[in-house]
Amino acid sequence: MKLRKSRASRRGRIEIIPMIDVMFFLLVTFMLASLSMQRLNSLPVNLPQGNAAPMQARQPVTLTVTRDSRIFLNKTPVTLRDLAGILRPMMKGAGASVIVSADSRAPQGIVVQSMLHAREAGAEHFLIAVQAE
Repeated sequence: MKLRKSRASRRGRIEIIPMIDVMFFLLVTFMLASLSMQRLNSLPVNLPQGNAAPMQARQPVTLTVTRDSRIFLNKTPVTLRDLAGILRPMMKGAGASVIVSADSRAPQGIVVQSMLHAREAGAEHFLIAVQAE
């Protein structure tokens, strides 16, 4: 006489739909977390068009020049005369870099003069902010 098992053995299945839901939730969570870590210390200006590689700076100092020739350091208004004195304590260590965020219609002379004053303060590298095409 042949005895049958009371339970028929079934192979286990991996349900992939809940795993996809969890992965999308984690993706969104990490994207929002990384966006909240961004520190933007510049004012909104019309940036020139161009292609540039993403920058890798630890604590960048942003030098903003607006269309009407106003100069800002990390959203703090400064004059061209006081720029080097205010920027010098912000420059930490060798290889200090400054992000230049100049409006596309800002006078070129003011932008260059502000970069020269930043060089006097100890800035060695200038990163030019552009808007992606």
